[in-house]
Amino acid sequence: METVQIVLDQKLLRATDKAARRIKQNRSALVREALREHLRRLELHAKEERDRAGYARQPQQDESRLWEAESVWPEE
Repeated sequence: METVQIVLDQKLLRATDKAARRIKQNRSALVREALREHLRRLELHAKEERDRAGYARQPQQDESRLWEAESVWPEE
């Protein structure tokens, strides 16, 4: 693991320390976990944007009516 230095304002530092105590982790572990989660969300957002752009370039045909007909349960 590498050691890095980051600058936090006092309010964010206090909130970080409070959260770390609440979940019984040290500050570094909490920051690592938060950064991993943020990076995961950024990647998910990027994938969603790529999907949206792809569907905008080539919209799918309306197949919902076909599936709606299949989803109707027969009456007994």
